[in-house]
Amino acid sequence: MAPTVIDLFAGCGGMTAGFRHAGFTPVKAVEWNPDAAATYAANFGDHVFCGDIADVADRDVPEADVVIGGPPCQGFSNLGTRDPADPRNRLWREYVRVVLAANPKVFVIENVDRFARSHEFELLLAEVKTGRLKQYAITWDVLNAADFGAPQRRSRTIVVGSRVGPPVLPARLRERARGEWATVRDAISGLPLYPTTTQLPGRRGPFSGLDIHVGRRPTELSRRRYECIPPGGGRFDLPDDLMPDCWRNKPTGTTDVMGRLRWDEPSVTIRTEFFKPEKGRYLHPEAHRPITHLEAARLQTFPSDFLWCGSKVEIARQIGNAVPVALAAAIATAVLPLTDR
Repeated sequence: MAPTVIDLFAGCGGMTAGFRHAGFTPVKAVEWNPDAAATYAANFGDHVFCGDIADVADRDVPEADVVIGGPPCQGFSNLGTRDPADPRNRLWREYVRVVLAANPKVFVIENVDRFARSHEFELLLAEVKTGRLKQYAITWDVLNAADFGAPQRRSRTIVVGSRVGPPVLPARLRERARGEWATVRDAISGLPLYPTTTQLPGRRGPFSGLDIHVGRRPTELSRRRYECIPPGGGRFDLPDDLMPDCWRNKPTGTTDVMGRLRWDEPSVTIRTEFFKPEKGRYLHPEAHRPITHLEAARLQTFPSDFLWCGSKVEIARQIGNAVPVALAAAIATAVLPLTDR
């Protein structure tokens, strides 16, 4: 019988996709965003609860071998407010409550790299040492998705707790060590160089494959700027007459802005606004345009037949917030032996 998994703060299901790939059966998920929950349901079934995790009663939580999840990180991420009082930082307490209700052999928490240095993490350690999670032993590390087969440099704090044996983290793929990582070329070569549309083929989906290979309509000024950026380059490659004042007056920092990816390297971290080159290194390695939703999803290692629901902006948010499927699968494979105990 396949081991079971519950996914909390599930988003579109990047973690569930990795665990299913490793042989797990998802039995429950919780996600408050309706579009992300619709995407999850389209791919994994109607066991997803769309709403606040605080509204999930203990009696409605099934037993499971593993509970996974990533409580919202905006309060302490590098792009967030880094406010210790942010109520979103305390949603991990709800995560702990559901863990206790499900009584899993293993739990997994994923979050931004700063989480391991946050006040909330210290509170989690206290729960493990003398509190409600004292039956679990934990281990943690900051893992780079590129070390686990993803064509993307993306660092996440991964915490694994186990009550059935020493907790384990996945071993880095030595054959994919630095210099041999999967690359942008591995992920997106072969797709049409220029999308034929800027619109999704419908209102809310589900969409898959080339349905989400959608472009934008850049202004002539933007197009001229794109043409000046070489692979690996960025805003500093723009001639003075194409440089906006805000960049001209900031001679250092924000080096990824208006950046172009390289074919034979992993991408930078895919964030929720990857379709805006002014937000980071998101220009296609060759074409004079930002990467498309399909390209971003492939850099996140979602399979091409994955189904997506929502608007272009909502789907982009789902893609950017997800855990790379390859990293999730590596974690799942590492903890799988513990579920037999």
